[in-house]
Amino acid sequence: MRQSPRTSTYNRLYNTLNHLMCIAGYCCLFIATAGLQPLCAQNRQTITARLHPETHTINIQQEIVFHNNSADTLNNIYLSDWNNAYSGKNTALAKRFGEEFDKSLHLAKEEVRGFTKIIDISDKNFHSVHWERSPSKDLVNVQLNFPVYPGGNALLKLSYTVKLPSDSFTRYGYDEQGNYRMRYWYLTPAVYNGEEWVKYSNKNLDDLYTGRTDYKVIFNYPEDYTLTSDLDIEKDGTVSGIHQTVLRGDNRYDVKLYLEKINSFERYSSGRLSLVTNLQSDELTSGEKAFFTDRIGSFIDDHLGPYPHQKLMVTETEYLKNPLYGLNQLPDFLRPFPEHFQYELKLLKTTLNNYLENTLFLDTRKDKWIADAIQIYLMIKYVETYYPDMKLLGKLSNWWLVRSFHLAEKGYNDQYPLLFMLMLSKNIDQALATPKDELIKFNEKIAGKYKAGLGLIYLENYLSDGSMPQTIKKFYRDYRLKSVSVVDFEKSLKENSYKNIDWFFDEYVSTRNKIDFTIKKVKKTSDSIWVTVRNKERTNVPISLFGVRNDTVLSKYWFANIAGDSTFRIPNNNEKRLVLNYDKIIPEFNQRDNWKSLRGFFSQNRRLKFQFFKDAENPYYNQIFYVPTASYNFYDGVVMGMRLHNKTFTEKPFLIDVVPSLATKNKSLVGSGVIGYRNYLNSGNLYLTSFSLRGSSYHYAKNLRYSTITPTISLGFRTDDFRSNIREALTLRFVNVIREKDETVVSDNDNNDPDYSVFNARYSYSNNGIINYFSWFSDLQVANNFSKLSFDVEYRKLYQNNSQLNIRLFAGKFIYNDTSNDYFSFALDRPTDYLFDFGYLGRSETSGILSQQIIIAEGGFKSKFRDPYANDWMVTTNASFNIWKWVELYGDLGVIKSKYEPARFVYDSGIRLNLVTDYFELYFPIYSNNGWEIAQQGYDQKIRFIVTLQPRTLLKLFTRKWF
Repeated sequence: MRQSPRTSTYNRLYNTLNHLMCIAGYCCLFIATAGLQPLCAQNRQTITARLHPETHTINIQQEIVFHNNSADTLNNIYLSDWNNAYSGKNTALAKRFGEEFDKSLHLAKEEVRGFTKIIDISDKNFHSVHWERSPSKDLVNVQLNFPVYPGGNALLKLSYTVKLPSDSFTRYGYDEQGNYRMRYWYLTPAVYNGEEWVKYSNKNLDDLYTGRTDYKVIFNYPEDYTLTSDLDIEKDGTVSGIHQTVLRGDNRYDVKLYLEKINSFERYSSGRLSLVTNLQSDELTSGEKAFFTDRIGSFIDDHLGPYPHQKLMVTETEYLKNPLYGLNQLPDFLRPFPEHFQYELKLLKTTLNNYLENTLFLDTRKDKWIADAIQIYLMIKYVETYYPDMKLLGKLSNWWLVRSFHLAEKGYNDQYPLLFMLMLSKNIDQALATPKDELIKFNEKIAGKYKAGLGLIYLENYLSDGSMPQTIKKFYRDYRLKSVSVVDFEKSLKENSYKNIDWFFDEYVSTRNKIDFTIKKVKKTSDSIWVTVRNKERTNVPISLFGVRNDTVLSKYWFANIAGDSTFRIPNNNEKRLVLNYDKIIPEFNQRDNWKSLRGFFSQNRRLKFQFFKDAENPYYNQIFYVPTASYNFYDGVVMGMRLHNKTFTEKPFLIDVVPSLATKNKSLVGSGVIGYRNYLNSGNLYLTSFSLRGSSYHYAKNLRYSTITPTISLGFRTDDFRSNIREALTLRFVNVIREKDETVVSDNDNNDPDYSVFNARYSYSNNGIINYFSWFSDLQVANNFSKLSFDVEYRKLYQNNSQLNIRLFAGKFIYNDTSNDYFSFALDRPTDYLFDFGYLGRSETSGILSQQIIIAEGGFKSKFRDPYANDWMVTTNASFNIWKWVELYGDLGVIKSKYEPARFVYDSGIRLNLVTDYFELYFPIYSNNGWEIAQQGYDQKIRFIVTLQPRTLLKLFTRKWF
């Protein structure tokens, strides 16, 4: 079909303009890459907002100019809408909370949630564009009406309403006093990295990734609020009874706003840095705070360079999200550090974090370790400069009860290798290159940061030329207010290194390979020493060797590229000892075999040292710790003991833990113990093999003793995702039980031969999430006169309406059974526990309060039955469903079968008070095969309970979210 002249002319004009736009875009991109900064070289945003405190909402009109600095033509733009992450129970943020055993966002009412209601998104011609939310709910995919060519800009006009969340979730939002701490409260473009859109969801990591942006914010709010921000105030006044503040900030990362009814911020200005902060310290005067602010500002300026903006905001909220860990977190009256030291380190850590975050435009999730490394490195240097004598335990180091501990000798900076080694010794450390959202919480908050900072200290000591401070300063100066990556950081370090440091990025940063060296042998001559060093893990990193005499370092050497065994010749300076990694700079897995004495064979042995409670590992001693213990069971009474063990704060492969005790009720010796060896594997799903020999001796009835001896082999499996709660294990053990028999009583529940041995093989799987819980195990037992197989599966689900369903299924079958009683039979409500695994307070009691204790195993019933045993097979199911908070209805169904008897159908039901799942629960039976139990006499004796008194088990409630 022939086009009209008018149409043809229009098309030619359109194509011409299109080509001109492409040329202009490429020119703009060329100029940008040439180092010139045209007006279109970065994003710009204008935000006009009005706060409504009565509804905690903000009405927003926003213009976004997105600059395409890639070589690709873009047809869509992703906007980060992190405020909407609070809107539901299936967002990435809600799932993150669940992974860390926090149900607060899942259970939250609608009025405390946050959300974003988008009214319209249009282009520069005011034509609406199509948009849709991602499954995570906190990203918006905008389909453009016109493509954005390389170097070109796209203008988006947005109209939307933000409902701010309560600050109880992430400390951002509104508090109970009506104050507002606002971060990630507006929509902003994600980053296109030249290959794909980097789409990060809000996971409470404070790592929104957006491009460098020039902001103008016109914020309207009631007159009784004071606004604080690190943006520059252009205008501040009242318009029609509404306070209006106009803010501007160029080359910014994000916009943080604080609105308070009573202003908590103070401003401290020095020649180096202007700081706006509300960090709390009731004991320090404004003058003292100003002094420490000036000292910190000067220190950072000397080691990094000047801050490019007019002021820096440092808030108590930011500190509380990433505090000083350890003893610094104790309450004021317990904290062993001076108040000025506490305040100064708080201010230093948070200032460094914000300083680097606001000026280095890193990939905040993949490359955050770079900023962490610089932050921790400078914190170490600051303490070395101003507090070189500060101890890790502060003033506690001088207490007579504490000063004998090796931990009391450690300096404040020794906390960094100590806490990283804690994760390394548990085999749950992670590579620095691991994305931030894949890190275990302890690694993300503590150990990973410390490893990064220690890496620069390690590198600095290896180079030994004093160049590291200038290298870091030059890196900051070269990349300040620019996009920067790990490639740029590597280039900067290598440019200023005269040694090969490929190992730092290839091994230390990119892998979690263990570092472990030992001195294999030493040969001494009159003028030389030949030392053979073995690299046990074959991780290609350098190692330091020190020559020491009476704790004085006489010589120091660095050796690199040790693949297996390497022999080196060093001068003989009359050293008494050669020590690898003497200054503990290198995060080495095992430092117990790092030294050799030059004074003969017998001086190689480490001396035995007894210490109270627990301590940091001292590689020059065999440490044995003693701890008084107390426990209780009905037959032994209060059991007083002295625990002897070799467990330091970091785990060791070889374990010894014995508890000789005195039973106060019958004045007899009892106790337990274990000797074990753990072998952690660094790669693959099999991460742990352990071998142990356990023993115990207590009383199982009045004046009747039992003893157990159990050798065990266990294999532990995990997924590649360390954050996953999935664990699998195969356990093989041989349980040997020696019992005293009561000759005066003939009982159907007692075995004719009191001694027996059982081989037990169990494979278990668990995924113990707080929203979805699933676990199962298959168990095989073989003995002389019986063999049986059982299967146990448990499932818990917290639904969208906050109701919870718990279901458990048990099935067991004897392969053969030649026993003459029910001691080894399956039990409905209270297993006999012939393997002595359960923590019964009165395991042989048939009446009284102790007989009402239950442990959910085998049948899992709560009601008591006259004949609760099955010596052939049993199938049962237990279920409960909450009706209000922790009040639940429960019901149990089952079929049990004994030899020569017909199968029986059994059931019970009642109310469960699920106060702390698996730790403290109460069961009130209502109806069962016994009839209406609630109306029967002695009902108080029918109530059942679960209680856990072991401190180690209770501690898992608080540590499970960290590990």
